Amino acid sequence: MIRKILSTGLVITAIALSVPTLAKSRGFSSEVNGTVTTPVKIEITLSEDLAHRAENLPDKLSDRRTSSTRSNSGFGNNGYYGERDLNRLTERLQRKLETRFSKKGISISENAPTTLRLVITDAQPSRPTFEQLSRETSLSAFSRALGGAEFDGQIIGPNGQDIGKVSYRYFEDDLFNPSTGAGIWSDANRAIDRFSNRLAKFLTQQASAQ
Repeated sequence: MIRKILSTGLVITAIALSVPTLAKSRGFSSEVNGTVTTPVKIEITLSEDLAHRAENLPDKLSDRRTSSTRSNSGFGNNGYYGERDLNRLTERLQRKLETRFSKKGISISENAPTTLRLVITDAQPSRPTFEQLSRETSLSAFSRALGGAEFDGQIIGPNGQDIGKVSYRYFEDDLFNPSTGAGIWSDANRAIDRFSNRLAKFLTQQASAQ
């Protein structure tokens, strides 16, 4: 079960993931009615759909890549990511948030009165995961795809009040962008880094404006 976290090749197979039209333009958005002036507890989970895709293909055919010639390919159809990989994404988001919040003077505590509940609603790898490679032996580890990630969050105040919501979405749109890197989750990691940066800056600005 996916757990909740608190607090060189000669031939490259290029695969373009189907990405929603607004994926590149959406970026960071917020609907916040108050400020965060107390320490924060961070809770991160995966969406049911993403957790399901750790060991399965997406239930919805629309979430699979119609361009894939292999109907059971995890890499071709956004599934079979592996529990370990998704756990590592969750842990990276936790670490990055803690680092960015700390730099902005926002305290993190398990007993904090304010809770930031984040959901990784979607994530797609830039290269095949270990689980995908193990299931599809003919798949090349050097295959490349358009990856990224999406996050939705809610801020709960000391008295249980809904302070607001935040969201962020980033998916690479250039398969051969030299800055995308060669890692399995390069694009998703970039989404995590940018979201953590933007959220910490936003919360600090909100508090300063009061």
